[in-house]
This record gives sequence, structure tokens and C-alpha cells, in this order.
Amino acid sequence: MAKLYFRYGAMNSGKSTALLQTAFNYEERGHRVLLAKPAIDTKGAESISSRLGMTREVDFLVGPDDHPREQFLRTIVDTNASCLLVDEAQFLTAPQVDELFQIAVLDDVPVLCYGIRTDFQTVAFPGSRRLLEIAHAVEELKTICRCGRKAIFNGRVVDGVFTFDGDQVAIDGEQVTYESLCGQCYLRESGGRLASHL
Repeated sequence: MAKLYFRYGAMNSGKSTALLQTAFNYEERGHRVLLAKPAIDTKGAESISSRLGMTREVDFLVGPDDHPREQFLRTIVDTNASCLLVDEAQFLTAPQVDELFQIAVLDDVPVLCYGIRTDFQTVAFPGSRRLLEIAHAVEELKTICRCGRKAIFNGRVVDGVFTFDGDQVAIDGEQVTYESLCGQCYLRESGGRLASHL
């Protein structure tokens, strides 16, 4: 039986790079892979892009009301797929994650999801929460904080200043960026507060 995998990490932990490397590994051995990402992730438009400069177009975008299993089954009508790779999986809804589980279990195709666990206020994204609940395998991709410790949180920076208020989703770009932080540096920047105390 195929499995649903969740590979998570703080910003800059190489999630998209790892996804693209996985796609390359499958294809180098003659397998067909499908790539998908949530439509809300406008960075890279219809592509997955890594900070190392690698880019690849996705096979389908998952909108907030879309059904990824139906999209997957429509996409593989003329060909077999050895796996489905999903970037920015934190932006999926819980029911969409359930459909990815169905692809793995009912359609016997491995589904590998990559994403971050929590937002800039240390609150789990709906997609990540559900993946942590039902994935067959969960793996952390590690990165380091500016101080050298393991980074576990994502600090939001707006116009050069850390902020701890705002919508859960703000795609990084010109005005908004993110910095991976360890617990100590996060608490220093937030004035010692986590989400439940903000």
C-alpha cells in the first residue's frame, strides 16, 4: 500500500528543493510524477520554485474549493503516475488533505507533501494540522536560525520590522518576507509572547 508523507520545516529549510530533487530522482529512473500546489501560493505563478533557482511547472493547481483526488484522476487518464508531489501543503484544507490520503490508500499512489507546520504566530495551518494527524510518515526538514540554533518558527517581517499581527496567509514578496527563528530568538522578537498570549 502506498503512503501519505508530510515533510515539514521552517522557512528556508529546502522543502521545495527537496520536492524538485524527489521528482528528478523518480524521473531519472523512468517514472512519471505529478506536481501540484495550492492556487493561493502565487509565488512562482503555476510553478514550484526553489530559492536555489530551480523551477518547474505544476501539473495542476488546487483552489480552495477544488477536489485534489478528482484533479489527480483526471490528470492520469492517459498515463500512470508513480507519485504525486504537493508543495506548500499547509495551504490545503483538511478535506483536501483527506483526499490526498485517499489517493495514497485507494489509488495506491504515494503522495509526498511539503510545507511549513505553523504560521508566523506559531499557530498550525489547517493543512499541516491534518497532515500531522493522518500522514503515514512525518519528517522534519531542518534549518538554522541566525544564532545557529535549530529554527522551528517563522517570523514575519514587513518593511524590515517583525510583526505578530495580521492574516494567517501573506505570501512572501517585496513588502513581506519571513525569517526562520529558533524558540529563543522568536520570543525575543515577539516580546516573549506566543500566539495564545498575543
